[in-house]
Amino acid sequence: MDDKDRQIIRELQRDGRLTNQQLSERVNLSPSPCLRRVRNLEKAGVIRGYTALVDEAEMGLSMTAFVRITLERHTEEVSRNFEESVRHIEEIQDCYVMAGGADYLLRVLVADLQAYERFVRQKLHRITSIASIDTGFAYGVVKRATVFPRDQ
Repeated sequence: MDDKDRQIIRELQRDGRLTNQQLSERVNLSPSPCLRRVRNLEKAGVIRGYTALVDEAEMGLSMTAFVRITLERHTEEVSRNFEESVRHIEEIQDCYVMAGGADYLLRVLVADLQAYERFVRQKLHRITSIASIDTGFAYGVVKRATVFPRDQ
């Protein structure tokens, strides 16, 4: 991947709906080579797909919870079971494996506090081997980036 590919990626991260003509103008390439580069990036799995950024509150999901999960045991089977369970729970938007005090960090979207309680009682509590659940609620967003930082 060269600097031109990185330019293409940054422009598509800013606006995934750019036409090939618009993209080629922004990165100073003619349309055919630009399209060829985009297709190569897609084929290589660098560009995995395209999506719309949607306002959570407008969709009725005004509460964001960050949930730290600690497992009872640290075996391959316990981790695999937890990770497989998490993949099927819609409210969980992101799940990160962590170093430090917690084993996992979840970003959860729900409508309100009652919906969060239902989520914990009906979904998280059903996952075996969770030792602790520690939740923090976000009450505002200062920054949410969609474009990766430039190479250092």
